[in-house]
Amino acid sequence: MWKLGASDRHAVAEEILRLLATWVPMAQCTIFSFEGAGRPRTLAVGDRSRTRDLPDISQAYVQRFYRLDGAQQAMQAHHQAALRASPQQPHIVLHRQAAHAVEHPEYRQICYEWPRVAERLAILSLHEGRRWLSVNLYRGLEHGLMSETELANVQALAPLIVQAVRLHYTGQVLSVDLMALLLDRLALRGPALSPRDLDVVRGLLEGLSTEQLAERLGLTLASAQTYTKRIYRKLGVSSHKALVAWLLAPNSPEPVPKR
Repeated sequence: MWKLGASDRHAVAEEILRLLATWVPMAQCTIFSFEGAGRPRTLAVGDRSRTRDLPDISQAYVQRFYRLDGAQQAMQAHHQAALRASPQQPHIVLHRQAAHAVEHPEYRQICYEWPRVAERLAILSLHEGRRWLSVNLYRGLEHGLMSETELANVQALAPLIVQAVRLHYTGQVLSVDLMALLLDRLALRGPALSPRDLDVVRGLLEGLSTEQLAERLGLTLASAQTYTKRIYRKLGVSSHKALVAWLLAPNSPEPVPKR
């Protein structure tokens, strides 16, 4: 647990493999984030004796094959249930995909046959109401398909794995892109904002002064002040400090917009 959010972003994938090894031997672990219909992002990779080419395999998946993954349909089917779940008890989906079930020959060859993988088990959960995190566990051919007992063991450990990956992901975001985290939480917790509103919020979160905000957005000083007050009113906060505190607070309630 002490490695969560560490500078080595791949540490969490390696530790998940280490955690599972006693009960359910796995060959590889890749962790992806999915947002909307765009390409996923590779968050971490871990490999226990397969191939040093796993980063390249993951890149091929991200660029060419992710739409062919049955996990896509699973995320869509469970999206509403995941939105209703609480952060403390997230809605977790397990999706199995055996190598022989992959119909696309190139996808099967690169992601399963080349690394000698028998099946993939994805642990799926929605993060911040906007982004799906997928922990992909790959079973080696030498171990065969998972038994029902092994699947039950992974299912029992899934809540721990999900929370660990969420903490690790948040730690990585905080160290690399705090803005992305704040905007994710704004989309989840706040009212619908116009593109112009979002431009103002980004400027405020970057700490721009009213003068700098006006210059960036091509506004007069008075207009920038008006936009800022309007945004604070919409979000139910009174200042830049209150806005940042609200977005950084875990599981904070929705503010009451001021009239």
